[in-house]
Amino acid sequence: MLATLFSSRRLKYAATINDETLSESTDADFELAYIDIGNVDSQGRFHDIVNHRFDDAPSRARRIVRDGDVIVSTVRTYLQAIASVENPPDNLIVSTGFAVVRPSNELDHRFCKYALRASSFLWGVESRSTGVSYPAINASDLGDINVSLPELGAQRLIASYLDRETARIDGLIAEKERMLALLEEKRAALISRVVTRGLDPNSPLKPSGQEWLGEIPAHWPTTKFSWDVFISEGQVDPEDDRFLEMILVAPNHIESRTGEVTHTETSADQGAMSGKYFCKQGDVLYSKIRPALRKVVLAEDDCLCSADMYALRPSKRLMPEYLQYFLLSEDFSVWAELESARVAMPKINRETFSAIRIPVPPLEEQERIVLEIRDGAKRIDLQRKAVRGSVELLKERRAALITAAVSGQIPLEEMTG
Repeated sequence: MLATLFSSRRLKYAATINDETLSESTDADFELAYIDIGNVDSQGRFHDIVNHRFDDAPSRARRIVRDGDVIVSTVRTYLQAIASVENPPDNLIVSTGFAVVRPSNELDHRFCKYALRASSFLWGVESRSTGVSYPAINASDLGDINVSLPELGAQRLIASYLDRETARIDGLIAEKERMLALLEEKRAALISRVVTRGLDPNSPLKPSGQEWLGEIPAHWPTTKFSWDVFISEGQVDPEDDRFLEMILVAPNHIESRTGEVTHTETSADQGAMSGKYFCKQGDVLYSKIRPALRKVVLAEDDCLCSADMYALRPSKRLMPEYLQYFLLSEDFSVWAELESARVAMPKINRETFSAIRIPVPPLEEQERIVLEIRDGAKRIDLQRKAVRGSVELLKERRAALITAAVSGQIPLEEMTG
C-alpha cells in the first residue's frame, strides 16, 4: 500500500518554476522588500530583509513570489537555502539566485516545503550542481529532480505532523542558540574589559581623549592608529603562480565576534581574479565592510586577503594579538558601527581608521592581557562547543524526521494527533 501511496514525480510535473519576473520598466521609486541567498538560513527562516528603491536595488532583485511558493537556492547549493513563502507583502522580491517553485493543485504547498528538504531531493540538487567553490544548478535541472508525491490527503496529514514536530525541535534549537548568544556576550565582555581597562581593577584611570573609548589606565599612553599600525597598500594578482595556491581569507571565512577562522580556501579554490592584499604572518586582518559583524583574524602564515579587508601590520610597540582583541572590543566596535553608518554600504574607510587614537599598554601588560583573554576564552569556547554539538544533533534529527515522513517511512497512523 505504501509503495503505491508514496509515488514520486519530477518536480516540473508537480509545480511551475520562476513564473513571474519584475519588469525592467518598473518605476524607479517602487520600494521592494528584497531577499538574497544570505537572508535565508539552513532551517528555512528569513532574516534581515532589506528595503530598496527599484533603481537602487541589486540587479538580481527580480523574482516575484506569492503566498504558498517555495524558494530554492540555485547558487551555493550547499547552503540548502530553501524556504516557504507565507503571507508575503505585495512588494516581496527574491534574488534570481533562487528558483521560485509554485506547487500545482496536486502538490500541497505546506507539504512541498518539506518534500524539497528530503535527503533524496537535496542529493539530487547536489549531484546536478556544477562548480567547485560556487556550485550552482539551473532551473531546468532542478525541475528534473523527483519529488515525493503521495495523494493530497496524505500530504496534508504529513505537513501537519511535520509542522508540529519541527516546531518542537526548533524550540529546543532556539533555547540552545540563546545559550550560545549568552556565552558570546560573556566572551565579548571579557575582551572589552581587559583591553580597555587592564587587569588591575584598582588602577587609576584617565580620559583617553576619545569619546567612544572613555577612560583608560592612567599609565597607558595612546597613539594615532597610523603611527603604530601600517595598513597594507597595493594589490597583487591572485592568478599569479606565486599566489594561486596561497590561502585567501575573506570575511565569509571568519566567525563573527570570536576572531576564529571557520574554514580555509586557496585563491585557486575560490577562482579569484580581482586584486587582493598580500599579508604576512602576524598581520591582523580586519573586515572593513559591515563592521557590526566584528570579523577580525590573525594571519597564522603568509596569505592573501580580500579587498574587503584591511591587512594591519602593528609596530613593535603593539602585539598583534592585543590589536586583534582591541578591534573585537565593544568600545571599538560601537565606534566602527557608527562611522560605517554614514554611507549606504556599511564600511570603514582608510582615512577614518588611520586618524583614531588607540591605547598602547606596556608590552609586558599586553602579554598578560592576551593570556587572560586566551584562558577565559578557552573555557567559554569549550562550553560553546558542547552547546553547538547539541544544536547539530537536533538539526540532524529534524532533517531525518522530514525525510522519513515525506518518503513514507513513518506510518500515517502515527502522525495523527
